[in-house]
Amino acid sequence: MAAADTTGGGAAERRVRALSLWRGLESVTPLKGGVSNASFRVTDSSGSYVARVGGDYPFHQVSREREAIAARAAFEAGLSPEMVHAADGIMVLRYIEARTYSEADVRADAAGCIAMLKRCHREMGRRITGQGAIFWVFQILRDYFHTLKEAGHRHAPDIARWAEIADRLEAAQLPLPIVFGHHDVLPTNFMHDGDRLWLIDWEYGAFGTALFDLASLSANNSFEAAGEKLILEAYFETEPSEELWRAFHAMKAASALREAVWGMISELHLAAPGVDYVAYAAEYLGRFEKVHDGYTAAYGR
Repeated sequence: MAAADTTGGGAAERRVRALSLWRGLESVTPLKGGVSNASFRVTDSSGSYVARVGGDYPFHQVSREREAIAARAAFEAGLSPEMVHAADGIMVLRYIEARTYSEADVRADAAGCIAMLKRCHREMGRRITGQGAIFWVFQILRDYFHTLKEAGHRHAPDIARWAEIADRLEAAQLPLPIVFGHHDVLPTNFMHDGDRLWLIDWEYGAFGTALFDLASLSANNSFEAAGEKLILEAYFETEPSEELWRAFHAMKAASALREAVWGMISELHLAAPGVDYVAYAAEYLGRFEKVHDGYTAAYGR
């Protein structure tokens, strides 16, 4: 299937400029950093906003209607900026003057990021209405594998091995309370305005297990053993059991694999300007192999 440019270029900016909510439009400036959507800083007589353009992505199980519900709840919970518009694939939020985190920033502010995820898991679920989506990484991986096989992707020969690994990683999971999670814990989704931390971008917000966000915090931000100990002890407020450690490391491998295969699926369906999905997939595939090797050495097959 040919990739569709659904995110960038002049068409996206024209759609943003055409919104009727602007009052005395002053400027529309493209923002960098997104890997699946086009974003713009918009200034009018009432203030500054971020407008993001991106439709439903069924190949990633992304629904903009569900995202808008999550974004509204995140604002009510004090986690994210206010959403002022959401319709027809365009979401507009109030602009915050803040620094986007890097992986090093996340590691340096691990306690703050863990606390933010803990607030998300404790407070978001009770604020969600009309959105009962489930995020279970192993189901998503199986769906991705099917898509790659159907497309004859160059990594199709690897899918049988990945699927067998995913089954073993799933079997290592523990029963945990269902929470509303973020499920996209990349460094760029944390921002700090000098006074406080923000958590943005709720495309994958859904009910699931807290362990995916915690494991992703490590996998996506290159945490070492001491940082992972902090993650589990700060979140669960107790010494982690051997079973929890195993489930965490299994989920960390699954998170890295999901991010790699996400890149492969995006390569088939998206064409965001300036984004190299092949390189993105390769980076996370390397992370997955490293984490999985460590998991196998520690716990066996």
